Amino acid sequence: MSVQRCAFAAVLAVCLSRSCAAQEITVAAAADLQSAMQAIAGQFQEDSGKAVKVIYGSSGNFFQQIQNGAPFDIFFSANLEYAKKLEAAGLTDSGSYYQYARGKIVVWVRNDSKINLDSGLRALLDPSVNKIAIANPLHAPYGQAAVAAMKKEGVYEKARDKIVRGDNISQTASFVISGSADIGVVALSLAISPNMKGSGRYAEVPASEYPPIEQACVILKSSKNEETARQFLSFVKTARATKILKRYGFDVPNM
Repeated sequence: MSVQRCAFAAVLAVCLSRSCAAQEITVAAAADLQSAMQAIAGQFQEDSGKAVKVIYGSSGNFFQQIQNGAPFDIFFSANLEYAKKLEAAGLTDSGSYYQYARGKIVVWVRNDSKINLDSGLRALLDPSVNKIAIANPLHAPYGQAAVAAMKKEGVYEKARDKIVRGDNISQTASFVISGSADIGVVALSLAISPNMKGSGRYAEVPASEYPPIEQACVILKSSKNEETARQFLSFVKTARATKILKRYGFDVPNM
């Protein structure tokens, strides 16, 4: 290849790289969305040719980071209150608030566990249980739901000294998977995900035992790629994305 052709190829590569970067959005997503968001983002990328970079964590931590100027384009929270507070503070694009799903919690153990889950949350009181994993209720909505359900079931005070707290619901699940905890209260979406489905058993906690885990998203006013962010949000509202959310155990409002 000639020097001129090499130079042209290099310039073209830089231009394409810049074009792709201009169309890439960064999404801050609650950890319960890992499998669902991977599928949704993948489908959007395939359809649009625009990239979606997803970072997972606890909703409360993301809320603090966004208030401090973290460079995200969209925030998918597991607690609609965080999204509402950002909207009230003027940190979101007008009209972008969208309640996309309602989460559920389950009691989960590994396949090799002898703990009987027929009693639901009362399984936490099994004499063989030494460690119980839940998400940190200080900033993780699934942890708040776990504590509320345990209190309603009358097991919290008896079990509280055995509780270990994950920074987010994904880390909480990893405690049980690794054997660091004997049992955990995790998101249904994780329990039925490819990473966990074949390695454990679960019992769903009745929704009446904890406040609804209402989840919402917002486009951030600081987004550098607002057009792509709006296109992605529009895709999340489609029947195709809704089908993916339902596949991973989420309830979808008005659908």
